[in-house]
Amino acid sequence: MHKEIYELASEEQLKKYAELAVRAGVNVQKNQLVIIHSDIQNVTFARLIQTAAYEAGASNVFIDWTDEQSTKEFYLRAADDAIDYFPDWQATRFKEWDDAGAAYIHIISENLDVFKEVSSERISRFQKVSRTKLKDYYAKIRSHEVRWCLLAVPHLAWATKVFPHLSQEEALQSLWKSILQGARADGKNPIKDWKNHDRAFESRKKRLNDSQFKALHFTNSRGTDILVGMPKNHIYIGGGVIDKKGIPFFPNIPTEEIFSAPHKNKVNGKLVATKPLVYRGCVIDDFYLIFKDGRITDYYAGTGQDTLQSLIETDEGSHYLGEIALVSINSPLSQTDILFYNTLFDENTACHIGIGNASPSNLQNGSNLSEEELKEAGLNISLLLVNVTFGTKDMKVVGIKEDGTEMLLMKDGDFQF
Repeated sequence: MHKEIYELASEEQLKKYAELAVRAGVNVQKNQLVIIHSDIQNVTFARLIQTAAYEAGASNVFIDWTDEQSTKEFYLRAADDAIDYFPDWQATRFKEWDDAGAAYIHIISENLDVFKEVSSERISRFQKVSRTKLKDYYAKIRSHEVRWCLLAVPHLAWATKVFPHLSQEEALQSLWKSILQGARADGKNPIKDWKNHDRAFESRKKRLNDSQFKALHFTNSRGTDILVGMPKNHIYIGGGVIDKKGIPFFPNIPTEEIFSAPHKNKVNGKLVATKPLVYRGCVIDDFYLIFKDGRITDYYAGTGQDTLQSLIETDEGSHYLGEIALVSINSPLSQTDILFYNTLFDENTACHIGIGNASPSNLQNGSNLSEEELKEAGLNISLLLVNVTFGTKDMKVVGIKEDGTEMLLMKDGDFQF
């Protein structure tokens, strides 16, 4: 099937998309090691990225192949003790890659049904042990010590879910068009387009960072009414980020968000999700979260209640928030008016929160602070970070300063500054 998928996009488009991942996404430097994480079904695109990385000066480009069907068999049939085991050599190779200064490119392709027969409890257990073993790697990712980029390509199951009334070929063509449009990879010079896109974030980030709001108040007609307290000296990030060596990169393609880290213990109210959350191959939909003093104290999902429970109960930190993001409902991606059933795309169509770990980069000098110092400053620590979209066309966001002064930040889902 992968040949049919890649025949539905021109070679020129695919090469530009691959080059965007390499030169803007991770911004490959001369003689740098590049790691590409890809399922075997995406061999065509992975090899295009590999070629683009070598052309950009990479010293070695290693493709870390996965196979979703083999992973499914593991979850279904592996011995119970194997589910709770993650080999040391897996963690060791990530450390060796990190020590070598590797850049990481992740190709994702949503297949919503692949794990529908699998116990969410077994998936949760394995994910927990693997994330624990790779804790140092994820810490480097969150602090932008290493450069990484996440981008998507179509999958037949994904395309027919997003476009159920089209034929398989038409659905795949439509999903390709939407992905490339949302990723700003459909123009003559995508890299130049992304530089222009990045500049558009700067004035809003400066206004937010200068204001240092004590809290953000979100309300809409869907039932969301939540007050999100912010830590002192917080920083908003959006568009491109800078690694510890001063090299810019884009972790997500697409990206439309301006985000920061809320204070772990200062989130109160109700948040109603407006788009399904795909978590570990399972769909969570029609759900809400209740917060008191930062902690999720109650929750409900019309679909995927067990999966939502396993997410929240991953560890103590997964009962709290690590991210709050402002996204205009009028962004090009949002204007597609498509429900993507994919977090990378759906979270970039409207405001969202992140359950779990906060990025040290969202705090002044945060990357130089210890875990205890980050906790003391109000940042949450967790094994995971999972984003939940809750923005709407009537979303209102008010920034509240220390002296009680209020500023209207968003009205009808769009920025007012």
